[in-house]
Amino acid sequence: MPLLTLARILFGLVSLVILASAAYLLWSWWDGAWIADPAGRLHLAREPWRLWTGLALLAWSFGGRWLVTPLIARDDGEPVRADATPGERFQSPTGSWIHVETEGPAGAPTIIMTHGWGFDSTVWRRLRDSLSDRFRLVSWDLPGLGRSQAAPDGVALERFALDLLAVLERQPGPAILVGHSIGGMTIQTLLRDHAEHVAGRVRGVVLMNTTYTNPLRTMILAPVASALRWPVLEPAMRLAIWLKPLVWLSVWQSYLSGSAHLANRIGFSGEVTRAQLEHVTRLTTRNSPSVQARGNLAMFRWTADGALPRAGAPVLVIAGGRDIVTKPEASDVLARAAGRARLEVVGEANHLGVLEQAPLYATLVRAFADEVADGAITLAR
Repeated sequence: MPLLTLARILFGLVSLVILASAAYLLWSWWDGAWIADPAGRLHLAREPWRLWTGLALLAWSFGGRWLVTPLIARDDGEPVRADATPGERFQSPTGSWIHVETEGPAGAPTIIMTHGWGFDSTVWRRLRDSLSDRFRLVSWDLPGLGRSQAAPDGVALERFALDLLAVLERQPGPAILVGHSIGGMTIQTLLRDHAEHVAGRVRGVVLMNTTYTNPLRTMILAPVASALRWPVLEPAMRLAIWLKPLVWLSVWQSYLSGSAHLANRIGFSGEVTRAQLEHVTRLTTRNSPSVQARGNLAMFRWTADGALPRAGAPVLVIAGGRDIVTKPEASDVLARAAGRARLEVVGEANHLGVLEQAPLYATLVRAFADEVADGAITLAR
């Protein structure tokens, strides 16, 4: 989402300033200054503080994350698991190659899970661990992220919706669609553009921490963010596309310094663990910055007003009570637009509550999916 992208840009610039300061101090120490002694002879004098300060800043630039992470996240002994399982790949009608992973009982109700922007399907791991005993879980990587490969024009909400439709059509029966952040936007785009193709194929829809319009309008300080769109955000995204190799080097340096961890910390509340923060930061670092920039540009031009009533299926909307990336008010709008949708507000969750509050999110999804599978939920329209 754009707020986290903006935070990564700002903290990345701070990281570069620290590195540049280290380089300057070390160079100025080496260059020294010629000073005349009482006899008039010149001596090269070097100031030790420049050396030690420069070395300290250099060490921070390439190893700061080892100090930063313990200061901003708690340790619960949870391992970092950011690698996907082998899964399978298929070519979507959009031309993108889609990585899909499936687990759970073969004949169980199917849940298709679409992750948020900058991440991949591994962010669902804790939910999958909680749900795979009862449901057949299908998670996939959005084109250009994780193990999915985007077609030349494949990074767009309309393309993502067609890719999701291709995943849905490969399932043996109807499915429940679950989406977090841009994943929820992808589901709404599918309903908006292809409702006739999903009729009878979708048993229910779960939207987590997502919006119904340009996310700049539903984040904190929305007027400021909207005002910065054209003079700052749009040019920054285009530079990330044009200067991809340099930007990627900068992103990795920000990761090593811990600046990227500080930026991603904004998306969590007070219970984030080091493993969760490292997982998210590793994903946003190794996924292509140009792909992420294209996705942000696509979100700036997106809206799906009126899409949810076309779902023809029950809807569960999950909001984070402390979500600053997509404010809870956006979820309230979505729930009201859908008709008799169920709105659940997880009071302590920020935008990445799907990781930080995974057991609670899993409980909400399980209860909704059980009701949908049993036909206990019906629509008003």
